[in-house]
Amino acid sequence: MNLQIRSAALLGAAALLGGAALAGCSSDSSPSSVASSAAAAIGSKASELASSAGALASSAASAVASAEAAASSAVADVTGGLDAAGDVKLGTPVTSSDGKVEVPITVANGQGDPQKYLVQVDFQDASGNRLDTVVVTVPEVPAGGTAQATATSNRSLSGQVKAVVSRAVRY
Repeated sequence: MNLQIRSAALLGAAALLGGAALAGCSSDSSPSSVASSAAAAIGSKASELASSAGALASSAASAVASAEAAASSAVADVTGGLDAAGDVKLGTPVTSSDGKVEVPITVANGQGDPQKYLVQVDFQDASGNRLDTVVVTVPEVPAGGTAQATATSNRSLSGQVKAVVSRAVRY
């Protein structure tokens, strides 16, 4: 979103400079009336762009909140589960061709019986802000064995994205 605001500011500045240059070259209008018109148009466009940026931020926050609610619900549905975050390792996140981020999951079952795992993976930006969250079910990891799965973001993510295990339950 900061990139969009910066782009809007640069666009506004370019339009202002262009308007000022045209005002100086115009023979039909006074420079001050052309500059005033350009300034009004720039102010209107900047307000419009700021409003759009705010709507995008609100939409992204809503998507993250929805994903978090779904993840919490999925974890809450597991009865008798035990914390198993130590059993889960994540690989390196990779952005797919559709912009979604994928991260490999390895689950090591150190128990004497086969276990199922529910793993919540949070996708974060470089500052640690949550961009998205998903829950992956890893069925029937053999006793003393490992299993592989992949967590894929619900939507396209941009920038530097890291993945962290938010919660993991063994049941």
